[in-house]
Amino acid sequence: MAATDVLLFVTGLAFLIGGAELLVRGASRLAAGFGISPLIIGLTVVAFGTGSPELAVAGRAAIAGQSDIAIGNVVGSNIFNTLFILGISSLVVPLIVHDQLVRLDVPIMILVSGALFFLCMDLRISGVEGAILVAGIVAYTTLLVQLGRRQHDRNVLARPEGVDPPASSRAWILHSVTVVAGLALLIAGANWLVRSATAIAQGFGVSELVIGLTVIAAGTSLPEVATSVVAGIRGERDIAVGNVVGSNIYNILAVLGVAGLLAPGGLAVAPSVYRFDLPFMVVVAVACLPIFFVHGRLSRWEGAIFLLYWCAYTAYLILRAAEHDALTQFGHVMTLYVIPLTVITLVATLAHALRRKAVARRTNG
Repeated sequence: MAATDVLLFVTGLAFLIGGAELLVRGASRLAAGFGISPLIIGLTVVAFGTGSPELAVAGRAAIAGQSDIAIGNVVGSNIFNTLFILGISSLVVPLIVHDQLVRLDVPIMILVSGALFFLCMDLRISGVEGAILVAGIVAYTTLLVQLGRRQHDRNVLARPEGVDPPASSRAWILHSVTVVAGLALLIAGANWLVRSATAIAQGFGVSELVIGLTVIAAGTSLPEVATSVVAGIRGERDIAVGNVVGSNIYNILAVLGVAGLLAPGGLAVAPSVYRFDLPFMVVVAVACLPIFFVHGRLSRWEGAIFLLYWCAYTAYLILRAAEHDALTQFGHVMTLYVIPLTVITLVATLAHALRRKAVARRTNG
């Protein structure tokens, strides 16, 4: 391992921490100043900003004909975002889940994840399909902007007459500069970390697909890690969760959409990704809904389960890359026992919660 790689890693980490602090501080104050909820800011400004490393990496990979890196980056990032980031963030502080996430954004995340799976049935994302995905992110962003405007109008009407807005124009400019500076530090730090980690992985002879699903996916998601953890610590829990959900939607619609448009002949999808990684990404997205719906929060023990699943998935990738003899047995255990038991538990928990709510409504009625 070269000394320059270590230096890039340490510097990138420092930039990530500093950038996350600036981004969360600026975004939360912008939200308060404009009368927009931190959730909307987390789903748009923060999510799209922290997702820019994925866009840069996938775009460059698509132009270079490295479809495995482009696809692996997005699929791996979404799995990492949900299992690792939400898991580690909820261990730091339990995360409160806003009602809008349960009603709108998480269902949209599940919908676009399932749509991506069906688009990849022919093991390719064509230019036309890329354009459809890009149209989807435009529609989703427009919807969020409209929701933000309605909320702002309600806040303005609720403000007592003669009371000035909570922040001056100069303060808004300052907070906007803080957001931009935070994003710049996050992007630079992520790029340096990915560059050094990729060089090390290639030195060990790891394939492009595995690098995309692990090293690059985790590296380009580091802005989301830093932002969500810092947001949770600072009490901006809507930003912490909204950042992850918004980033997952952005990754599929914007990142893969643009990559599909840029790739000559479209993006080729590896059969192993379609058979295992994409379905796993969809299952992970679906698992969020009953957990969020039942409790309205992500507790520490639920976050620990998310982390354990991420560790199991990473172990599977390592075994698959090494073509280890234990791969088949590991896959059977995950497919036949662990995943079905988890699904059954989630369904039972959701059904129990629905029954309790129905009983409560009848009692109150």
